[in-house]
Amino acid sequence: MEFSNQFIHHVFFWLHQPDNIQDRDRLIQGLRTLVAIPGIQRAHIGVPAGTTRDVVDASYAVSWLAVFDDRAAQDAYQVDPVHLAFVEACGHLWTRVVVTDSITA
Repeated sequence: MEFSNQFIHHVFFWLHQPDNIQDRDRLIQGLRTLVAIPGIQRAHIGVPAGTTRDVVDASYAVSWLAVFDDRAAQDAYQVDPVHLAFVEACGHLWTRVVVTDSITA
């Protein structure tokens, strides 16, 4: 397998009301709007898989993973009007956000 240079942006969201399926679905719908942003090569929206190993943190409600060619594309994503509109529309739903950014080793 060949590894290509990529910038990976992975975001985990904890909801104010973790058991509220409507809030979770609103967040997922909002995240789906982000795929329209130029520069995103691939994206994934996820929820905990139900695995129970000691090393798995399944305390989050929803995750968002976006793959970019480079940091410049991710920097442009951060200030894109679609991303800013998502934060404005959905920011009230979450109580905590953790972001992990990585580049190809």
